[in-house]
Amino acid sequence: MVNFPSFVNGLARTMSIKKDKNFQKDDARKAVEELAKEARKNELLLSSSGVVKSNKDNSFVSVFTHRGQKGVNQDRLIVWEEFGCQQDMMFCGVFDGHGPWGHFVAKRVRKLVPSLLLCNWQRNLAATSIDLGFKVEENKNVHGLNLWEQSYLKTFAAVDQDLKHHPRIDSFRSGSTALTMIKQGENLIISNVGDSRLVLATTSEDGTLLALQLTTDFKPNLPKEAERIEESKGRVFCMKDEPGVYRVWMPNGKTPGLAISRAFGDYCMKEYGLISVPEVTHRKLTTRDQFIILATDGVWDVVSNQEAVNIVCASADKEKASERVVKYAIREWKRKRSGIAMDDMSVICLFFHHSYPSHHIHATKLVD
Repeated sequence: MVNFPSFVNGLARTMSIKKDKNFQKDDARKAVEELAKEARKNELLLSSSGVVKSNKDNSFVSVFTHRGQKGVNQDRLIVWEEFGCQQDMMFCGVFDGHGPWGHFVAKRVRKLVPSLLLCNWQRNLAATSIDLGFKVEENKNVHGLNLWEQSYLKTFAAVDQDLKHHPRIDSFRSGSTALTMIKQGENLIISNVGDSRLVLATTSEDGTLLALQLTTDFKPNLPKEAERIEESKGRVFCMKDEPGVYRVWMPNGKTPGLAISRAFGDYCMKEYGLISVPEVTHRKLTTRDQFIILATDGVWDVVSNQEAVNIVCASADKEKASERVVKYAIREWKRKRSGIAMDDMSVICLFFHHSYPSHHIHATKLVD
């Protein structure tokens, strides 16, 4: 399970700028926003193409984003090293906007999710009568994952409401996906809304590097998603000129025709089965696990999980790993989808070790 005491103690120290333990919501949020500013100043927070090298552990992150052919780049991303002032904790996220205001929605979601998540985590800890001024007993760790899940659920609900009432962002026919991950020590907590994807590269017993998909692409034709949509009077079908591309529609079959079943915003579709509830999962890493790839759907539309893993593994310069995945996706898009406007693409590659034993690893044959 996650080693939560260090996080609790660190957050308590962070919040000590307010002596009153019953500080208000705005005070907690301002404190976390100050954390983000400090992290950015110390080059621990990245929200554009680049790299993050941890001085505290062996992790290394390569980040790259590319504008497609549909106008402004609506993808947003973030990597926050030492998340919550914890040396062994990292927050990563990719956010894929869509619709006329999609880039504004994605930017707002990227800003709110990390800060509100930390705030809600603190409140959930307080609600379980854990004193932030003292070290948490080890037996409290059994509640950790549930607290993370509840924190995520509360955070995503709050973000969706913020967008609904935001005076300067029109989210009625625009929205954003959100795939985020917290890594602390050997533990991953993954939260997903939409069709971005997280893939883990791990080695088999014979040394083969395998791709394991750790998230669900929330498409409208998934049985449970389709059932919820249809129960809400929404419709799921493909257009004649888009065979295989299922979309969720209003009862009358008119716009917007979303190719995802979960998203922030898109309030014109919320009463017809579209939700912003995340799927929250956990995985404990092992010594066989090498790196993780988070990417928006523009990449996965034309690149298989195994192809992406092989490309990253073959990158002699890990700083260029995410860029190599995107450039390969661009070539594949031109080859496989000629005549279709290329989507935005964003990739985060998180390596668990500064140097993994590549001479003992061989990638599997590229597959489509």
